[in-house]
Amino acid sequence: MMFNMSLPEPLNPGLYIVATPIGNLGDLTPRAADTLCRAALIAAEDTRVTAKLLRHIGSTRPMTPYHDHNADAVRPRLIARMRGEAVALVSDAGTPLISDPGYKLVRDARAAGIAVTTLPGPCAAIAAMTLAGLPTDRFLFAGFLPSKQGARATAIEELKSLRATLVFYESGPRLGTSLAALGEILGPRPAAVAREISKKFEEVVDGDLPTLAARYADGGPKGEIVVIVGPPGEEAMATADDLDAALAKAMAAAPLKTAVAEVAVALNLPRKQVYARALELKGG
Repeated sequence: MMFNMSLPEPLNPGLYIVATPIGNLGDLTPRAADTLCRAALIAAEDTRVTAKLLRHIGSTRPMTPYHDHNADAVRPRLIARMRGEAVALVSDAGTPLISDPGYKLVRDARAAGIAVTTLPGPCAAIAAMTLAGLPTDRFLFAGFLPSKQGARATAIEELKSLRATLVFYESGPRLGTSLAALGEILGPRPAAVAREISKKFEEVVDGDLPTLAARYADGGPKGEIVVIVGPPGEEAMATADDLDAALAKAMAAAPLKTAVAEVAVALNLPRKQVYARALELKGG
């Protein structure tokens, strides 16, 4: 499918954040195609990947690489170009700034008084959540987990108490290891693994974390993968017996006020309630 977007009037100077398809080229919006045909320059994560998209829409606009390894050197030159020309920023797939260095370009452009325009479109994290059937009222995008075991465990522990759906990007070779670590620390939470989103062989596999970890223990599929993990279940309210047992143990080892503070936090109960019961137990 070709787009006829060769309009005579140039775009206004500034930075244009352009979302591109995550698989299906038909997901490119007409507005995004128009911008990629009219921008003076396209800053691309990988110009070879973006070249395929430009051929699809019939754009011959020049490109320049902009990625983690050259961003600091290239960014000042791009800012200078934006003062008088339109510069479009794209990633290999999806919405720029999501797991890439684009935010620094936006930050510096805004600091320089340059207009920044966003052209919304595909995003693998959001698309995966619409497929997973897990709560979407509150979520955290956590990007890629660290590759080293210790750092990965620390990162997951930091997210453990968050009452929200968690969204991660992952690669096939690391999928089983990451799922196993998530299951070990978060327990049997409901989860889903989404891949090939918007493509012919789009797939979503759901189950609890240990089940998914076992499924992919010998290696994951090829391509980009999104892992969605449901929030923790509701914690059971502490009973009166729970409170008494916790207070008895705490007061045997610490002063009254310290014991009360520890138990209130441990059982998630109001400190006044815990203190009143502690006085009753001590007086009895």
